[in-house]
Amino acid sequence: MSVPPSQRSALIVEDDPDIRELLAVTLRMNGFTVIEAASGHAGLAALKEHRPDLITLDLNLPDLDGVEVCRQCRAVSDAYIVMVTARQDEIDRLIGLETGADDFIGKPFSPRELSARVSAMFRRPRTGPSAVTEIAPPAQEPDGNEMLRHNDLLMDVEGRVVTLDGQELALTRIEFDLLETLMTGAQRVWTREALLNRVWGDGWSQDHHLVEVHIRNLRKKLGEDMSSPRFIRTVRGVGYRMMPSDPQR
Repeated sequence: MSVPPSQRSALIVEDDPDIRELLAVTLRMNGFTVIEAASGHAGLAALKEHRPDLITLDLNLPDLDGVEVCRQCRAVSDAYIVMVTARQDEIDRLIGLETGADDFIGKPFSPRELSARVSAMFRRPRTGPSAVTEIAPPAQEPDGNEMLRHNDLLMDVEGRVVTLDGQELALTRIEFDLLETLMTGAQRVWTREALLNRVWGDGWSQDHHLVEVHIRNLRKKLGEDMSSPRFIRTVRGVGYRMMPSDPQR
């Protein structure tokens, strides 16, 4: 379920007042109600109070590491998260971590670039309004919902629930969309560019690192042994595909 643009809210967690103001003006121009926080602790408190649909999060905060703030945000919210950083080497660090962020953007950035990236994120389907919730118990297979199965991996597409060996997996929105794409086209080798266009939308064809980091995080949650993968196979120089399923399961 999508949130109407007029009802969207954004939380800006940024200690630099000039950058915070630029983010606020840009997001207000894109129809967001804006909440501002100048530290990680203040940002986490504002998250629980306001339940925003979008969070922009500075990596270098004065109190908490931005990666830790991101992890705490992701544990209680399905809001879109954009990590903001001042150096390219910090982006390299971020993509090597399981942060749960949807995107990374470097300083200085243009308002047009930020607007384009936020618009692209909100074109992807949401699981529902951002909320501070506990993970739901494993879902039973519902009548009439589209189900995808790969051995002991079961996906309820409409309910956006994935279970493995009967246990629900806590996937992010992007991880779910990537897995759905791979399972729907199980016989296809998906290039990184094709996955970017399918999951992120147009205009992301050069950001291959986004696919790589989210596939890596997805594999961790699937318990993949890279020497003998059960689910996702890397086709070197091309992209990814699902491993052949066992017809006896």
